[in-house]
Amino acid sequence: MSLNDSKWLSLLGLAARARQIVTGEELVTKEVRAQSVQLVLLSQDASENTKKKILDKCSHYNVTVRLVADRETLGRAIGKAERVVIGIKDSGFAKKMTAFIDQ
Repeated sequence: MSLNDSKWLSLLGLAARARQIVTGEELVTKEVRAQSVQLVLLSQDASENTKKKILDKCSHYNVTVRLVADRETLGRAIGKAERVVIGIKDSGFAKKMTAFIDQ
């Protein structure tokens, strides 16, 4: 894990504690539709079906998506069990996280 990874992962933990995230395919899809998430983090080991569904939905509603670590890493960052998809609600967190991931 690189330094940039640890930066966005700790920021994700912070966002989780600030209650600025939604997790799980159904909830994230619903929030994307309501346009209340700024960024969607999708684990690289998500099923093809899930990837397609999330990517299509996000591109339709113009929401940024980043393919990131595996489901264990995502879950651990927010202190939960495995997570495949996480939506970030706060635009400040979303911007900073995107910047860290894209470095």
